[in-house]
Amino acid sequence: MTEHKTATFAGGCFWCMVKPFDRWDGVHSVVSGYTGGHVENPTYEDVKAGSSGHYEAVKITYDPNSISYETILEVFWRQIDPTDDGGQFHDRGDSYRTAVFYHDEKQQRAAEASKKELGDSGKFSKPIVTQILPAVRFYPAEEYHQDYYKKNETHYKEDRAKSGRDEFAEKIWK
Repeated sequence: MTEHKTATFAGGCFWCMVKPFDRWDGVHSVVSGYTGGHVENPTYEDVKAGSSGHYEAVKITYDPNSISYETILEVFWRQIDPTDDGGQFHDRGDSYRTAVFYHDEKQQRAAEASKKELGDSGKFSKPIVTQILPAVRFYPAEEYHQDYYKKNETHYKEDRAKSGRDEFAEKIWK
């Protein structure tokens, strides 16, 4: 039996971060939640208010024999603007900042290497500001946030369309 691994990323609005990972073979679950802050058991309102210190994030459980951490990192980088330290697209504030939360030294090395490679790629004219941080306690978000793109397809599509995320990704990654 294969031991599953965990990857945790903050990429702005967690609604927009589930679907890109959910579609890969080897990914067993993608949970929306909160991490990196100082408030225990935060609510969506706590995080959105900006004083909890938490990021909106996704916790991905995957089979490393089916999908590598490096592939998951590539998917992550293609979902965000890694040069924006004030949030992501139309979602502004600290809770919408980007980060890779590593769970072991191997993930840390891979994340730092991929960040450097991205910075050296010439795709961005500004520095890569996405932080590489140790994973801390992850709090799952309220149930209505889980699999939002499936449960509220119309609203999800409208929100994503007006965010500018897809246009940015198309321009950068062609």
